Amino acid sequence: MPSIIFLGTPEFGRTVLEGLIDSNYDIKAVVTQPDKKIGRKQVLHQSPVKELALANHLKVYQPAKLSGSEELAELLQIQPDFIVTAAYGQFLPSKFLQSAKIAPVNVHGSLLPKYRGGAPIQYSLLNGDKETGISIMEMVKKMDAGDIFAQASLSIKDDDTSGSLFEKLSVLGRDLLLETLPKFLDGTVTRTKQDEAGVVFSPNISKEQEQIKTSMTAQQAHNLVRGLNPDPGAYILVDGKRMKVWQTKVSDEKTDLAPGSLVTNKKRFAIAFADGTVLDLLEVQPTGKKRMPIRDYVNGQGSKFKSGEKIIDD
Repeated sequence: MPSIIFLGTPEFGRTVLEGLIDSNYDIKAVVTQPDKKIGRKQVLHQSPVKELALANHLKVYQPAKLSGSEELAELLQIQPDFIVTAAYGQFLPSKFLQSAKIAPVNVHGSLLPKYRGGAPIQYSLLNGDKETGISIMEMVKKMDAGDIFAQASLSIKDDDTSGSLFEKLSVLGRDLLLETLPKFLDGTVTRTKQDEAGVVFSPNISKEQEQIKTSMTAQQAHNLVRGLNPDPGAYILVDGKRMKVWQTKVSDEKTDLAPGSLVTNKKRFAIAFADGTVLDLLEVQPTGKKRMPIRDYVNGQGSKFKSGEKIIDD
């Protein structure tokens, strides 16, 4: 089987790597991000890709920065048939990409040229898209700008979050990659140049983007909650304190209340947003608390607010 250097970090990458392993590709090396300290206790965690690689006795490299590293010097000596990346999280040096005998290939979570960049799945939800997909593309020096070898689309459901889309797209990406790689070998692979006029970027989510603002409509706030679930999570400021919002529903009703006002806390917790729209909070996490269904919040802290009162700060 053809030889591969694989680069990836999260569950998305793990699913793709698992497909390559199960298909008996010759995985010469696996490159993933360094172990990270997570949580209040700062426990050191391995990436999902590293865990799978070690379980399959594959050689793992974890440079903090691949460019100029000792690890890169070793990897350049391998000269695999393919270099395959799936949510790795670093730019790759041109000389490394050029060391692939056949092609450097990326499994990208969007229908390019829409959503080049590090957060394509999140932006498809933030923007309320009805469709996303996978692009199998050639890696070049310019970010996500290489020729497209294959694409497959996926409908976005109303209850999808970035977590559910990551899971669905990882499977779609795995299957599309395994369908595409043999085409390089039998000469049937095709190339399609990206239309630069259609380029849309999806930069990594900033801290400022995590806050739900009252200038948003209920639909925009709902999309933000979906797009940032499960990581990093969207939040509102209630009485000056952050409250994470994990699940919401756009109400059919309209209100004359000012954006940020409590519409009702009777059996539900509904807040007014821009253009008279109303958003029901369904699952929240007050500061210092665990995630909870809204009924638990209403029976506790939420009961102190009065209908018509402005409770969200910007």
